[in-house]
This record gives sequence, C-alpha cells and structure tokens, in this order.
Amino acid sequence: MQEAHLKSGDQASSPRERITAALNHLDHVLPGQAPILNFVHHNTLHGFQHLPFEDALAAFEALTGIRGYLPETQSRAFYWQGRIDDSDILAALAHDPRLEADTIICTVKDKTIRRKDLYRIALLFDLQSLSVSQLNWQIEELQALDTVQTDVPEEAREQLLADSAHSDNIITQLWESILTKLDMEHAGLHPENLLDLSMEQAEEWLEHVYDGNGASIHEQMQRQASKVLDDLLDQLGDSITLRGFIMELSGIDILDSVRPQLIRICASAMDEGIAAWQIPERNRLGLYAAWRATVQYDANPFLHELPDWQEIVAQLPMDAVDTIILQLSQLEIPPAKWEGYLRRLSLELPGWSGLINWRQHHPDYHTANDAKPTLADYLAIRLTLDRLWLNQVCQENWLIEAKLSSLQTYFRKNLSEFMVRRQLYKRELPEYLTQRVESLTTLAVSERHERAAWQQLADLIQTWQFSPLAEQRGKNHTIYSSGWRLFRLCQHLGLNASSIQELRKADLLEMLMLLDEFSEVERCKAWLYAYERHYRDDIFRAIRANHNQGRWAKRDTRPESQIIFCFDDREESFRRHLEELNPAAETFGAPGFFGLPINYKGLDDTTVTPLCPIVVTPANEVQEIPRAGTEQALIRHNNGRKWVRQTANLLHQSLRRNLVSSHPLIDAIAPVTFLGLLAKSLFPKPQQKLVASIRRFVSPAVDTELMFTSTDDTIVAATPEHPRMGFTDKEQADRIAGLLRNIGLTYGFAELVLVSAHGSISQNNPHLAAYDCGACSGRHGGPNARLFAAMVNRPQIRKLLAERGISIPDDTWFIGTEHNTCNEDIIWYDLDNIPADRLSALKKIQQELRRAQHMSAHERCRRLASAPRNPTPEQALKHIQERATDFSQARPELGHATVAWAAVGRRSFTRGLFLDRRVFLISYDSTQDPEGKVLEGILLAATPVGAGINLEYYFSTVNNERLGCGTKIPHNVAGMFGVMEGASSDLRTGLPRQMIEIHEAMRLQVLIEAKTSVLEQIYGRQESLRELIGGGWVHLNVKDPDSGEIFIFERGIGFVPWQAEAKDLPVFQKSTDYYRNQTLPLPPALIRQREPLGI
Repeated sequence: MQEAHLKSGDQASSPRERITAALNHLDHVLPGQAPILNFVHHNTLHGFQHLPFEDALAAFEALTGIRGYLPETQSRAFYWQGRIDDSDILAALAHDPRLEADTIICTVKDKTIRRKDLYRIALLFDLQSLSVSQLNWQIEELQALDTVQTDVPEEAREQLLADSAHSDNIITQLWESILTKLDMEHAGLHPENLLDLSMEQAEEWLEHVYDGNGASIHEQMQRQASKVLDDLLDQLGDSITLRGFIMELSGIDILDSVRPQLIRICASAMDEGIAAWQIPERNRLGLYAAWRATVQYDANPFLHELPDWQEIVAQLPMDAVDTIILQLSQLEIPPAKWEGYLRRLSLELPGWSGLINWRQHHPDYHTANDAKPTLADYLAIRLTLDRLWLNQVCQENWLIEAKLSSLQTYFRKNLSEFMVRRQLYKRELPEYLTQRVESLTTLAVSERHERAAWQQLADLIQTWQFSPLAEQRGKNHTIYSSGWRLFRLCQHLGLNASSIQELRKADLLEMLMLLDEFSEVERCKAWLYAYERHYRDDIFRAIRANHNQGRWAKRDTRPESQIIFCFDDREESFRRHLEELNPAAETFGAPGFFGLPINYKGLDDTTVTPLCPIVVTPANEVQEIPRAGTEQALIRHNNGRKWVRQTANLLHQSLRRNLVSSHPLIDAIAPVTFLGLLAKSLFPKPQQKLVASIRRFVSPAVDTELMFTSTDDTIVAATPEHPRMGFTDKEQADRIAGLLRNIGLTYGFAELVLVSAHGSISQNNPHLAAYDCGACSGRHGGPNARLFAAMVNRPQIRKLLAERGISIPDDTWFIGTEHNTCNEDIIWYDLDNIPADRLSALKKIQQELRRAQHMSAHERCRRLASAPRNPTPEQALKHIQERATDFSQARPELGHATVAWAAVGRRSFTRGLFLDRRVFLISYDSTQDPEGKVLEGILLAATPVGAGINLEYYFSTVNNERLGCGTKIPHNVAGMFGVMEGASSDLRTGLPRQMIEIHEAMRLQVLIEAKTSVLEQIYGRQESLRELIGGGWVHLNVKDPDSGEIFIFERGIGFVPWQAEAKDLPVFQKSTDYYRNQTLPLPPALIRQREPLGI
C-alpha cells in the first residue's frame, strides 16, 4: 500500500528512529477495538477514513487481501428477491462515468449492443473462466454444447433460436463460430495428456511463449524460476514476511508454533482477573522486560527443541526497540523494508497487535494490572520467536541458517527445487503433477538429493504452465477462458452463430476487454450503489407521502406526555407502538448521554466510569449516594454484597486455582451446583428470579440519590485536566438548555416528561457492551437520564432556564428511566420525589409503556428464527424475557442489525411511518434554528456515533471471518479483555456472526429536515463531516421543511434534486397489520394516524 500516512520517513537518521517511526504508523492499519468490556462501535477501517470509501477499500484489500464488499452471489440473490431491480442497476452503471455505459459496442441484425447491456449481464450471471477439467465436465457431462445455458432468460433464448431452422445444433454452431472468429481450435485435451507429449510439441508451445528464442525447456524453466525467485524476494516486507516466504516453499507455517507461545506470554502479562498466575514483575518491568527476565526459566520446555536457543536468548538487549533492530539485522531484512516488514508482521495477528496498540495509546485505561504493554514489546518477542523457529525449519530442510542471503544463495543454486516447491504450495497444479511432486519432496527433501528427478519434474511443470491447458496468460486466448466467456455472454445477449459471423473479431475482443475491465471489484461497487439506491428510494417515497401528515410539527395543544429516548434504532418500534397506543404522546430522540458527559460512580463502584461518547473526556463527576436515614440498610447491603462477592470468587476462581482445597470443596457443593445448573438450563427465567430474590434478601437495596451539585464557587470552568465534583448551577442550566434546544423542546411541555436511557442485559455474553448505549461508551445510560431529570426538576435550574428563554411550567415533572432493549424492562428512578398530584398521570403512562413493551417484543419476534410464530403480545414478551435469562442463547437480541439510515428533524416527518427498526431518529427543529448552529452541533456529535455503528456492522457483515469475529460458539474469554477461538487463536475483533446474520450491508443514509443552504455552510466549515460525507462513508440527503422536496448530496457536485418513479405506499391501521406473518425486511409503509381523544 502506498498511502503517505503509512510511510515513515526514509531519511530517519538512525535505526532507532526508523523503528520508532514505523511503530507509530502502525496505529493506522491495526484494529482499534478496545478491551471487550469497553466495546464501542467504530469504523473498522478507521485508519483509512481519510480516503474516499472506494479508495479506502482498495487500499485495505491491497494491504490485507480482504475485500470490503458483499460477495456477488449475495447481491445477485437480492436482485432475484426484488431488493434490487434493473432501474437500480442501470442507475449504478450510469453513476460511474468511467464505464461509459451508453457507448455502443456493435450493431448486429438491427440489434444495438451497448456497454451497459454487457455490464448488466456480467452483474447478473457468472461469466468467469473455467479450468480445463471444468470445461470438459461442462461439455461431456452437462452437454453445454447441445443445450442453451439454463440461466439464459426467455427473451434472450427466443432471440438466440429465432433465425435457426435447426435448433438441435444451434449451440454447437455458436461455439464453433466463436472459436473460428478468435482463431482457436478445440483440442479436446485432458491434463493427463501432457504425460504423453513429445518433446517437439512441448518445445513448440514454449517457443511460441518465448518468441522463438531457441532456448531449451530446462533453460526456459531456470530463467522463469529465477525471475519468480526475484519477485518473491522483492515481496518481503510488502506482502510477506520470512514466515510467508518459508511457508510458500515448504508448506510449514511457523506461526502454528509461535502463536501459542506468543499468546501465552501476552495473555499472562495483560490478564485482568482470570489467570491465577501472571508473568512475574509485569507491573514493574513491562511486557518485554518481564518475558526476557523469565524466558530461560520457563517451565514450558518448548525452547529446548530449537537450535541455538540459548545463544539467541542470551543476545537479547534490555530494550525492546534494540531487540527489534537486532532480529531484523540477523534475518538480514534490508533497513528500507523494516517498516513494511513490521507492518506485515503485526497484521499476521491483528487482534493481539491491535489490542496492545490500543493499550499503548490509552495509558489511563484502568485495569487490574499495570503492565503497560507496547507494540515494541510485542514485536520484539515475536521477532525473537520467529527467528528461533525459522532457524529450525531451514536447518531441517536445507541445512542453512534463516537469513535472507542464505536462502537466496541456496535457491539460486537449486532453481529446479524452487520451481517445484513454489508450484506445489501454490496449489494450482493438476492432480497428476501434485502427486508426483509430493512424492519427490517426501523422498528427497532437497535438490542436493536426486537432482535429476527435481530437474525433470521442474521441466514438466514448466511445460504445464505454458501449455494450452494451463491458466490463460497475457493476450493468448484459450477456449476455456476467452472462448467459454464469450460463449456464455453471446447466449445472454441472444446472439447465435449467424450473428457472430456478422461481427468483426475486434468486436469480440472488445467485449472480452470490457469484461476484464469490469472486474469483480467494479461489479461489487455497482451492486452496492444499486442496493443502497433501491432502499433509499423506498425511504424517500415514504417520506414524501408522509409530508405534512405527522403530528406535532407544532404544539398547538399540550401533549399528554413526552418521552425523550436515545436515538437508538431499537427504540423506533417502541416509540411507534407507544404513539399508536396514545396519539397524544410526543416522543423525541437524543444522544443517550443526554448532553451530560460525566464520570459516574455508583453506590457499589470502586472507580468512576465515563458515561459519554468515546471521543469526549468528562470534566464532572457524579456519585450515587445513600439517602439520609438509610445507614443501617447500607451496612446490611455492604455486608451482604461482600458475602456474595466472596461466594462468587469461591465458585468461579478459588475452586479452579487451589491445589489442596479444590477437590473436597467440589465434592461438597456439587449437588447444589448441579441443581443450579439444571434449573438454569431448563427453567432460566424462574431460576434468575430465584437468584435475584436471594440476592435481594442477602444484600437488600438501598434508597439512593445522586450527588451532582458542586459546592465549588470558583468561576473556573471544569476541564478534563482539572475535573470537578458535580456541576455548578450555571453548568447544569447550560447542559439542560443545550439538549432541550437540540431536540426542539423549548415550549409546550407536557405534565410528565420522561427521559428514557437504554442498556441491555443478557447471560453468558462477552459482547454485552456492544448491545449497550454507544453514546455512553458502551455502558447503560440510566445514570445520565436520572441526572438530567434531577437537574431540570430543581427550582434554581428552572429559573436559570427561563432566563435562557426556556420556560418550563410549574406542573411539569421530569422522570428518569432506563429501557432494557433485551428484555423490555423499564427501570424508574426517584419515583418517591414525584408530587402527589402527578401520580394519576404517572399511572396512565406506566400502563401505556407496559403495553408498548408487549408490542415491541411482539414485533421483535418476527425476526427471531427461534421465536414463536404469531404469538400473542403476552407470549412474545415472555419469550423475549426468557432469551435474556438463557445462558445458552447466542442471540438474546439482535442489536443494531439492519440499521440503514438516520432521520434528523421533527418527529412529525417520520411519525405515521413503519420503519422496521432500521433508523436512528434524531430530534431537531429547523424552525427554531435558522442559522444551523444547533444542527451543526448535532451532526458533529451524532454523525460519528451513527457512522461508527453502521460501518462496524457493514464490515462485520461483508466478511465476518476476517472483519468480524466469527460465530460466538467457540469463543473463549481471554483475560477479561477479549475473545479467542479455543486457547491459541488471534484475538477476534469486530462483531460475532449472531449479531449480523440479518444485517444488510449498506452505508448510512442521513436525511435531515433543513434547508440545503444551511447544510452547505456546515459542510464547508467542518472537516470531520467532509471526511465522512465527501468521502462517501455516509450519504447525506436533505428534506426541505416547507416544500417537502428532497435533495441528494452528490460527491464532487453538491445537492441535486431526488427524482424517482412514483409508487403508492400501502396503508395500514396499525403496525401489526403490516408485519404479521412477515419474517424478512419490510419497506416503509404508512400507518393511519388516529386523532387523540378530546381533540
């Protein structure tokens, strides 16, 4: 990869500076995932975000080999399901000017063939080359030359057969005409025929390839092998390490031996509470120094099997960077390639490298150890272990030392062996050759033995490589590549033999060239655009149909109740069902920390926890403290909690650590634990209730309140560097006013206003933080909601708000709540403080929310494969709650799966629409913000959060094994900081398969209710927004609040009007009428809005 930000200066004045610069640049390519308890969604390709989306994916694929698009097979499936149509495909082709989609290729029999016709066929049907064996199978077993291809559409089939009086052999004639036009002959050879070739035939093939230079087969083989060897050596540091070089020539992967030892060292040093023993002196010495001090005394005898291990270990310097320099020098890696070599080495185990890099860049991370690992530590250990095992492999196979010069010298002297080994481990040889090569490498490990046999086999491989049966090379056309592709293409174009005869050879060659240029990556780009366009148009049609239909564009009457939710997409269905139940209720969406970045310390916490977006550092601390008069209850609570913790430690830690007491203790408590496990397996919900009852009895709850008002009378503002306990009155009023203005709630307050945070609770779920509130750094947002309500209910704050133009009626009361998105429970805070005359209103809204809980659970069940079909709302809620308590449940909830867009504006422009839990609903009132200052703040805060969630789901979906963390089933928790598969895999980053199975990989569409002129000014001012929007990581769209007209932001152009075919939307009385019996994603629909009672 050639990005400037990945290159350190080649003019570094010393080796240490060169290594230090290289280590600093690794931050751009390594995963940025935090320890799993601090999981926060982010752009998986964060180090490439400065590039446009397509360029970033290309650069990432060049570096890692990982493609960032859905497989073509999945996109084609979407087409046949109707999720993409021909208009979307044609729009995608027209959108890329490089394709020149309307250019005419040729005209035959009054049929004009344009590039877009060819591109469409390439998108919809497989036009890839075949191998010789595959072509033989198609001809001999599937009668491909006798019948029309099964996937040819009826219209093309009719055109193909139209001019033929003898349809029996029309396909054979088509095949023969294509071969004739391209001057090719169907030889009918099988790979095994090469064994019977004459020397004259073999040399004739090679003579043609080498332009008739007269060299013998063996000379040509040596020339070719020397070139391939030079190319492979040049790749060191760019695409492979010495580990990769050795693996390509021996099939031995030293990482299989290095990985368990490296992981054992790193996991012990960074362990946060699982391991009974950690590497000695880790806190004082750090990772590398602690390992260096103990490696010679390791109880694991793996080193004793390796040559020269004592000498290599004894050479280790005190400093990790010096060790890196030493090992790179000993391996003879050129200094100019050090940076690339370290980058490639880090990416071989990106999970461990990424976590250590994260720890290095977050020195304030609170953990049970203070090892302070660095990438230099990690790479110093890795290079040392690599050198040990590389030496072993080189000694056993070739009797040489693992040095670049030794390897180069050996294989230049033994080019036949190099050729044979290289081709064997590329796994491209036909079976008959593979068997002979494997037999030779087993009997004669080196070319020092049986030299004649090595040379003979190398010559035979050379003959195979340049035979008509091998892979198509350069401009030479073969029947199973060029011939087969044109054969398939012409059938789909409806061209028969007579049509081919009218075409020029140049026309066919142009078609082949266009197919080559329209590569798989280019096709994937087109598919993604078409996929996103289809869904975008569905959304916009719904928004246009709903213009001026939604309630509460203005509060002409007082809402019966108001609820401020997090803008999380999982709250969309809850809000919709609540509004259907009570049309007089008004809902809002805001970032889940509610504008209050805090360091929070709960009653039972020992340290503070930041509750705010990950990019924000709180400057104010808030504590949960017992209310006055609860001293005795607090003592009982603390004593009971201490006993619970000691019991848990006994069961989960001591029993597996204590050599003496483990056996008798296990025997003693086995009956009880067996009954507990049985109950947890068969009756998870009752078992959890029983355990919770026992816990409440042993450690009863204590009435608490928040301590959040600062007694600091200084005028100095709190900062992250100088934090403050609590908030001053002015700070409280500023924070409250800021959020209320952001969501447009500056007048028309209801009697009760709920502030509803969210979190998620489930069992046996290492990725639990990924289900929590992203705006609270992967934590529950309940404390923030409780704090907001407590602040705004203070008379002093109401007075300051009035001075800021926000007058809250005396009869309005705010209540903090937390919605559990997994089991639908709602926690209510500080209900004892509610005035008596609000209790009737409280009772009514609680009843409505209970019903909304049932309906939200009911809707969620339709996407859960193991949920009951068509349950009653009561059955649905029961099932959802059981999932949350079932420790065997891999899918307690589906998280943000299917999220696809964000709506920023008044609730009125989306209210009355069924949006299938796929949208972030962010409240904003443009009528109160003519200059866009409020909108600018919202976009700066919400866009990175929404984009981070969407992009992590996108990349974990397109390639879950490489960009996600695979299935949860084999995951083991490692050191309380990550998950591995088994005991010695890489740390798995990204999202597990169970979280993304139903997700649809598309970039976030952001639709803002505002004037385009306002957005243009914001876009021009904010570099971070230009990076995300101008780079194509998210899509920006605008709906004019007055006219309802929608505009699309085109990169490099600006806002252009959205135009699409008008379609009528279905209308339903309520949501359940639409989604009943539906299990797949549903496009938006209109929900008929009924008038509130009394209006």
